[in-house]
Amino acid sequence: MRIALFTEVFLPKVDGVVTRVIRTLEQLDRMGHEVLVFAPGSPPQRYAHHKVQRVRSVSLWPIYPELKVGLPTPMIAEQMIRFRPDVVHAVNPAALAAFGVEAAYHRDLPLLASYHTWLADYMIKLRMGWARRPVQSWTRFLHNRAEVNLCTSQVMVERAREHGVQRVDLWPRAVDTVGYRPSRADSAMRHRLTGGHPEAPLAIYIGRMSREKDLTDLVEPIRALAPRGVRLAMVGSGPYRRALEQAFGGTPTVFTGYLSGDDLARAYASADVFVFPSTTETLGLVALESMASGVPVIGVRAGGVPDVITDGVNGFLVDPHDGAGFRQRMLQLFDRPILHAEMAAAARAEAQRHDWRAATEALVDFYRLAIERHDVRRGSRT
Repeated sequence: MRIALFTEVFLPKVDGVVTRVIRTLEQLDRMGHEVLVFAPGSPPQRYAHHKVQRVRSVSLWPIYPELKVGLPTPMIAEQMIRFRPDVVHAVNPAALAAFGVEAAYHRDLPLLASYHTWLADYMIKLRMGWARRPVQSWTRFLHNRAEVNLCTSQVMVERAREHGVQRVDLWPRAVDTVGYRPSRADSAMRHRLTGGHPEAPLAIYIGRMSREKDLTDLVEPIRALAPRGVRLAMVGSGPYRRALEQAFGGTPTVFTGYLSGDDLARAYASADVFVFPSTTETLGLVALESMASGVPVIGVRAGGVPDVITDGVNGFLVDPHDGAGFRQRMLQLFDRPILHAEMAAAARAEAQRHDWRAATEALVDFYRLAIERHDVRRGSRT
């Protein structure tokens, strides 16, 4: 199968959407499919043997300087047509991928769109509440062009339907349980993450540091637990990092910047608990990666996180913005080694149920469904 894939984000940017895209590209290559990727920023020329077409882009400064917004041109559509795709896949359409939606629609090509981010809700977190309703309408319009729409968690499937998105289904979650595993725990990494106090209880957050992640909700619990020796590692970066460093000033918190590859796997496995206060997650891939590493997650009852965490079994759920809840659950895991060990084992077992091959095979089936629906719709017009 030949797939033209338009994505709003790609390497070298690192986030949950990029991770899903690149792992999917790896599996599609192994399965014998060919993909032409259209991506903004400064992507590699190829990934997993697939050609990556760089699209001219601009930084979303000053709102989110790390985010590159693709500027589509007619040449992109021409390249897509020359590629002769069997299906077009628009990842989180908003700008560049929105052009992919329109290019497929107006050239009568089968279209699948995947829904990864609550863009409308992000407008409030980014203090652009005035844009929420227009963004929601734009998102609904684009997705309803597609023969198939995929979401990455069941709660997101339901919410997309509530917002008027049609033909919605679930793209199964997946995680790398070989790269992320408990045996990657490393004493030197723990020494680094704890600021030279490896014996101390260690909580960790890994991911993007932006306003919508609600990371300041961790300030109060870490400040309250500091006399107990608890330390926090913040791995990653983003437009909100400087503000977070100021907010966590005076607490035992280490900011490492971005980690990747083996260093990232060691960081996950070297912590005692993963703390995840974000209320806007559609899935929370970092939570799954932590679970694969044998590290229980404390997350919030919001978005797609409850699809990943079974409260009291492989982690804990607390109410949004509940600092006292985070503090209480961290203490339970730090003070009760048997409970921690049981949850760690359950977290690892849950992660092992979800692999990238199965998720990508499901995606290919949805590509075929998009082609079938397109053929039926085209036949009804003739």
